[in-house]
Amino acid sequence: MSLSTKRWSALIAVVFATVLGAAAAESKIRVLVVDGFSNHDWQHTTALIEGILEPAGLFEVSVSTAPQSTNAEEWAAWRPKFTDCDVVIQTCNDISHGPKWPEPVEKDFADFVHNGGGVYIFHSAENAFVGWKEYEQMVGLCWRKADYGTAIRVNEDGSLARIPPGEGGGTSHGKRGEVLVTRLGDDPIHAGMPRAWLSPDMEVYFYARGPAENVNVLAYARDSKPGQGMLWPVEWTTTYGKGRVYVSTYGHVWRGDVDPPAMRCAAVQTIIPRAVQWLAKRPVTIPVPDDFPGTNVVSVRPADTSAH
Repeated sequence: MSLSTKRWSALIAVVFATVLGAAAAESKIRVLVVDGFSNHDWQHTTALIEGILEPAGLFEVSVSTAPQSTNAEEWAAWRPKFTDCDVVIQTCNDISHGPKWPEPVEKDFADFVHNGGGVYIFHSAENAFVGWKEYEQMVGLCWRKADYGTAIRVNEDGSLARIPPGEGGGTSHGKRGEVLVTRLGDDPIHAGMPRAWLSPDMEVYFYARGPAENVNVLAYARDSKPGQGMLWPVEWTTTYGKGRVYVSTYGHVWRGDVDPPAMRCAAVQTIIPRAVQWLAKRPVTIPVPDDFPGTNVVSVRPADTSAH
């Protein structure tokens, strides 16, 4: 081989590697975590989410943090670039008198989902933004008062019962603890998983209410309220326009929960990235691990100290 040919071969190899590298980067799912206020520890929640997604090598995670107050100088300029991502993980919750998003941000978000974007409503973000109709359509079942909307309960035979506004109570939950989660039907996010498993330090919301339209219940669990003990959705999906929405009550991170078992559960750490893949309309490829829990004991992984 001549020197000139060798040089061309080397150049082609470099170009090919560059193209492959660019293609690999483009193939990553672009995830935007939106945080900034919550009645939970939103800073630590974001760090833990990043710690779950990034090691897979399939996601490119960025964060947009809302200003802490509508009086902040940055408030008018805060405009998350939803269209630059495939999936938004929404963690904001204004239930403790936090700010609502500015109207331009609300519109951008609703347009993003309606045009085909994916949204993960993370834990208490299900509680957020009372009266924002587009958001409530996306979530389907929200933390609301008894007369606000329809609730969905799971019957003992796995069928669903719709509870009209005013019947039953407002949204609440009992004590956190080990919860038996049961799949309802089959879906790509849970493919290959057992039909039921134990999840630690988990809240089961009862009487979550809202428009309750286009709600596909993926999994359910029994509430821990004394004297009640009914079955309620803990994972569900909805559609909004061309977009997909996934909602679950996994991932409780209270202030002071340095190594919350709710985020170290092997099931939760498997479901989160699989849900993101599904939201991005990609094949769900994250494998079901050997340490996935069963019905007899929880599976809590060691703490990721990098998320502290």
